[in-house]
Amino acid sequence: MRLKSENSLLLIVDLQAGLLPVIDGGNQAVSEAQWLGGLACELDVPVWLTEQYPEGLGGSEPRLLEALPDYRLWQKVHFNAHAEPDFAAALEKSGRRQIVLCGSEAHICVMQTGLGLLEAGYEVYWLSEASVSRRAEEACLARERMTQAGATPVTADMVAYEWLERCDDERFRQIHRRFLKPRASRPLRFY
Repeated sequence: MRLKSENSLLLIVDLQAGLLPVIDGGNQAVSEAQWLGGLACELDVPVWLTEQYPEGLGGSEPRLLEALPDYRLWQKVHFNAHAEPDFAAALEKSGRRQIVLCGSEAHICVMQTGLGLLEAGYEVYWLSEASVSRRAEEACLARERMTQAGATPVTADMVAYEWLERCDDERFRQIHRRFLKPRASRPLRFY
């Protein structure tokens, strides 16, 4: 199934300032979430962020928030964000069925949220370069488990070009200039 911007939502799970210093690939995950989040906003794709226990783990990474012109922030107590009744109801009401998912820790909150979304009938797209854990091996295992459960592993480039669909309009030219071209040579590690 191809991603469509009008059916998509970007969900960034728990990229929190107090947690990121111990996360393998945390800076890359923030950069990739910033990049795709900015592009999502340009294409009217909603961007939602979650925070788990912000009193202890800090709020969302300030660099991420500063880079996003528009987002909705959810605080949660469940590791699975979809287990939060208000979150689940708002997601259902949004009508968005394709969820591009990333964040930390990949093997805990990101994976449990993804599994909850799959169980509820959503299409889940696992953003491989921005789903990270303290140990890279656990992020890789989480991706494998999510793929076996029905999620589709993707990269930010895949998502961007599927959302854009075509290259012959002014919207593409502007996004290419601002987002795609500057990112093209950036080295990335995929989990």
